[in-house]
Order: sequence, then structure tokens, then C-alpha cells
Amino acid sequence: MGFGRWIGGLLGWVTLGPIGALLGYILGAVLEYGDAAQQAQQRAAGAFSASEQRNSFLVSLLVLSSAVIKADGRILQSELDHVRAFIRTNFGESAVPEAMRILNELNAKDFNLNEVGAQIGRYMNYSQRLQLFHYLTQLAIADGEFSKGEKEMLERIAAAIGLSAADASSVIAMFYKDADAAYAVLEIDPKASDDEVRRAYRRMAMKYHPDKVATLGPDVQKSAEEKFRKVQEAYETVKAQRGMN
Repeated sequence: MGFGRWIGGLLGWVTLGPIGALLGYILGAVLEYGDAAQQAQQRAAGAFSASEQRNSFLVSLLVLSSAVIKADGRILQSELDHVRAFIRTNFGESAVPEAMRILNELNAKDFNLNEVGAQIGRYMNYSQRLQLFHYLTQLAIADGEFSKGEKEMLERIAAAIGLSAADASSVIAMFYKDADAAYAVLEIDPKASDDEVRRAYRRMAMKYHPDKVATLGPDVQKSAEEKFRKVQEAYETVKAQRGMN
């Protein structure tokens, strides 16, 4: 099955800029920038269809997955399997061969992370970028280790796609547990008052609500529900530690 069959025509905004250039390199063909650029400019306010947003999310995910996979200087089978499973779950078995071919090509090529991140930051809304970062953090620990190189790459990606340092730390803390991890998830200091804890929970629950990524499809939304549960678990942990009602 060819690339066009599962991407389905216009790739939303990814046909522009550095991501479009990467796709052109991988597909061995020059993408048509003229009409795509004009359409993207006309629709930059977020008028892309749900299908276009979903496909653009996948291409962005593949590009940034390559950056995470290469961060520790190794390309591990466990990481490739993690990407493969995500694609199979969200796009079906038929999408796997082409997506993995693209990922393998990306793994063999260097690209400017800041330029790619800036493009994603311009066209993908904040909730979608948070969900993308959540996935990338899961990918970083697919081999059971969290290397310094992977952590630094995640922090670089967060900055490049326009996430706040607090939000990046919150997502990372969902997977790495220590005495203060629950507070990091809620983006508060362990010395915060009980009222501040309650306000933080309400704020984070709203930020991570699965409905905010509904346009990316039910499976991505289901993944967002996991992130939402992590916030709830952190809140319950803090309440139990403090004896809060």
C-alpha cells in the first residue's frame, strides 16, 4: 500500500516547511508546495478537517519519535515496537509497513529539531502538543530505562514545540516516581497549602481533559484518558499523604 492511501490526500499543514521537506526526501518526490501553502495560509486558524489533523499528528509523531529514538545513540527494537504498536492501534495494520519505512528513513537522517518543532507549534493546538509529548515520554521509557540523553531530548522537544517547562516536567513525572512526583504532576510545590492542591487539581484536570484531543480520533483520545488518570492518581496520592478529605 502506498503512502497516499493511508495519509489520504492533503497532509494538513505538514506539506509546508521542514516537515514537508523531510517527507519529500523520504518519498523520493517533490511535494506540491504552492497550492498546499495557499490552503494552509487560508486555514491557519484551525479549519483543518479532523482527518487532516489526525494525519498531521501521525506525521509529526513519526518525526519526533525519530529524535527520541536516536537520543541515546542507539536504535532499540523495543522503541521501534512501541511506535509500531501505536500505529497499529490508531491507524490499523495496513498503515504499519509504510509508517515504519518512513520512520526508518528518518532514523537515518539528521534534521533541525527547532525548525520542525516551530512548525508543529504553529499549527497544532496546545492540547494536541501535550498529547504528542505524552506519547514521546512513553516512547522514551519503552526500553525500561530513562537515559540522560532521552531526558534532555524530551526537554528540547518540549521547548521546540512550545510547551511550558512546568507542563513538560508534569508529563515526565507521570512516569518517574519519587517522593515529589505527585506534586510535579500537579505542577505545585510540596509546601503548597491544601487549598492550592485542590485548585491545582482542578486546573490540571481541565488542561488534560480527553475531549481536548477528540479531533485526533478515539484511540488517541483513549491515550489522553490515561494522562487524565495520572492527574487523578497524583491528586489522590497527595490527599492520602496529607489526610485531606
